[in-house]
Amino acid sequence: MGTTVEQALEQLKSTGVRMTPQRHAILSFLMASITHPTADEIYKSLSPAYPSMSVATIYNNLRLFVDAGLVRELTYGDDSSRFDADLSEHYHAICRSCGKIVDFDYPPLTQVETVASQETGFRVEGHRMEIYGQCSECSKPAN
Repeated sequence: MGTTVEQALEQLKSTGVRMTPQRHAILSFLMASITHPTADEIYKSLSPAYPSMSVATIYNNLRLFVDAGLVRELTYGDDSSRFDADLSEHYHAICRSCGKIVDFDYPPLTQVETVASQETGFRVEGHRMEIYGQCSECSKPAN
């Protein structure tokens, strides 16, 4: 089971970060989301309820959450990072057509890290694996 919003908020408070309604909303949205949203997607979803919130506010808070270790930033070589509040060991399947990212579980590939360490002399701190293809929507035959 992942971290709850309340646990995340307590963790932030313990480091002296003040909890604002916007921070609570952004963190709650991320933790409830399975779509790995971009900052713009978060902004579009939250701006009706928080008209004073800017895209800059979203970016600044996302950076704060990433630095605090509550959120993972996913960069895949395109313009916009996506954000994932699920910090468990899991992998991503990414659609090359629409950019959709779907989580899937697989026993962590710890052997890969061991071999990489042995062959390179690196002190391995983690790894990332992505699967690329087309999601079920994009691969449907056109009528």
